[in-house]
Amino acid sequence: MTDWFLGLQTWQQALVAGMFTWFITLLGAALVFFAKTIKQKILNFIYGFAAGVMVAASFWSLLAPGIDWAEINGGLPAWLVVAIGFMFGGIFLYITDKTIPHIHFGKDQEREGISTKLKKTILLVFSITIHNIPEGLAIGVAFGAINRGDTSTAIAAATLAALSLAIGIGIQNFPEGAAVSIPLRQEGMSRKKAFFMGQASALVEPMMAVLGALLVTSMKSILPYALSFAAGAMIYVVVEELIPEAQGSQESKNSHHAVFGFMIGFTIMMILDVALG
Repeated sequence: MTDWFLGLQTWQQALVAGMFTWFITLLGAALVFFAKTIKQKILNFIYGFAAGVMVAASFWSLLAPGIDWAEINGGLPAWLVVAIGFMFGGIFLYITDKTIPHIHFGKDQEREGISTKLKKTILLVFSITIHNIPEGLAIGVAFGAINRGDTSTAIAAATLAALSLAIGIGIQNFPEGAAVSIPLRQEGMSRKKAFFMGQASALVEPMMAVLGALLVTSMKSILPYALSFAAGAMIYVVVEELIPEAQGSQESKNSHHAVFGFMIGFTIMMILDVALG
């Protein structure tokens, strides 16, 4: 952690972290210039890996701190606070999923959201963009929690926890960038356009990170709700999107790729959270 970063305002730190995760997505999307196809078992691993990171982050980076903050603030029981926030996070993503037009990745490519005449490739990008909304929000909320600490030790711990979350999401964004751009290339899109679409899918992360940080810093009482809200949104994406994509289109002989991808992703995020947070 450098002095210039620590000297930034909370929303600026969240913006930098969100830009970092977007940049890692850009690097992953750039793989389209070196490969035209991607094997299904690799895609299965990528989706499983992303799911593992998000599940681990949902507990150690969001729900556990949310419970701690709810206990400190008093009022409603901590378990009720995080339960409310968690459920509203899932409901929010459900409404988003049913409202924003998109096409799921995978062999079925099911359409969801309001009816539209947008091109198929745009709808595919919208799909991964929806996925990135809770990731950006989680980063912003985590950084918003930094200045809520009562001691320098608590602030330092919150800073490390926020940084570990950003690093973990950044790690899983690298293969995700490739998982967007390369399939678009396989659909017949040019390499440059597939790269542009792949990196653009993560531009929502810095925007949501700033929004999450501003909300938390302006209203202290919503912090535990915001943390659990982000967790609920992430779990919704994992169950509704990532796990089906990792498992639904693969043959039984390849099922272990998604499983080990999940376990590796979960382990990496768990180590980051426990070691740094």
